[in-house]
Amino acid sequence: MNRVFITGMGLITPVGVGTAAAWGAISDGVCGVAPVTRFDTADFKVKLAAEVKDFQAADFIDKKLVRRNDLFTHYALAAARLAMEDAGITGFPDPYRAGVIVGSGIGGLVTHEEQHTILMEKGPGRVSPFYIPMMIANMAAGLISMQYGAKGISYCPVSACATGVNAIGEAFHNIKYGILDCCVAGGSEATITPMALAGFANMTALSESPEPENASIPFDKRRNGFVMGEGAGILILESEASAIRRNAAVYAEVLGYGATSDAYNITAPDPEGNGAAAAMKMAVDEGGISSVDYINTHGTSTPLGDKAEVLAIKKAFPAPPPISSTKSMTGHLLGAAGGIETAFTALAIKNGLLPPTIGYKEPDPECDIDVVPNKARPADIRFALSNSFGFGGHNASILLGKVD
Repeated sequence: MNRVFITGMGLITPVGVGTAAAWGAISDGVCGVAPVTRFDTADFKVKLAAEVKDFQAADFIDKKLVRRNDLFTHYALAAARLAMEDAGITGFPDPYRAGVIVGSGIGGLVTHEEQHTILMEKGPGRVSPFYIPMMIANMAAGLISMQYGAKGISYCPVSACATGVNAIGEAFHNIKYGILDCCVAGGSEATITPMALAGFANMTALSESPEPENASIPFDKRRNGFVMGEGAGILILESEASAIRRNAAVYAEVLGYGATSDAYNITAPDPEGNGAAAAMKMAVDEGGISSVDYINTHGTSTPLGDKAEVLAIKKAFPAPPPISSTKSMTGHLLGAAGGIETAFTALAIKNGLLPPTIGYKEPDPECDIDVVPNKARPADIRFALSNSFGFGGHNASILLGKVD
């Protein structure tokens, strides 16, 4: 079996475009939540989101690709370009041993809403011939493979908010068991749209706070829902042999992956946290360890979700490590969350810094655990987990380790 390393990353996030900008903001506790600018929210109960700022797709991809693809694909292609450049990869020795596993929880929702309006207002003859390929969630993975000539396994996991970690975990196993030498993996999402905001708000999943600093507040007793985010997190995973051959720089080693199902409810987590605990245990068991030094939590700022995750962590680890939720800064990127949060976890290990949970003011007795409140903290992090859980009861956890 092969050892697997993270050798490149590309981040398009609400707190910064590019790894240096995004990690700098996370380290400094910068909040990416602000009033929605894409459309008028006068009639909406929810007014805030974590939008990507200062992003121009044409800075990263050909203008023809910009016109013919949805925003979630723009984010994915841009993040993939940054990741490939970061890894220093210009080609693959054997393209059939290079894969792309990039998911999206929802896919081309921006396009779907725009084209539905055109259908209703102008008739079927005016619907774009690119509507279907712009909308389908696998197109980000397909276009990344075309862009870089990766001819191995290429597909799109769709498991709601667990998507990004599922993608990275599957890439890890494909390399570990010798199917691939290298894989582009992660998630992308662009769902800050009228229909999505209304839908999530009407199911009471979103915070209705008008104040950015009091909206995405994981583990705080005042939490009342998540804040929608958007962007992409793409990682380059490589086998040890491939990384050595290229003399590649390494962020962290991927050591274990766990994926389970709650089999409980379409949106609510198992209140006992059993499925989440099992996923974390699977990941650390595969890595051959029993404890970790940090967990980047799913931590969405929902009353039920945060409580269940803390309970799951206590079940998995009798002496729980420090945890934090970077969603307090980025909002919830849905299918892209696991991609950027795995990257943040790798950066936490490499830089010896625990990211903070910002906006934390009122401790919750049901979340009585060290959440690294409000300010980043230096720490020697040898092993760390990143958790992602999704509607439908999907649980995923990825274990990373320090590389000296």
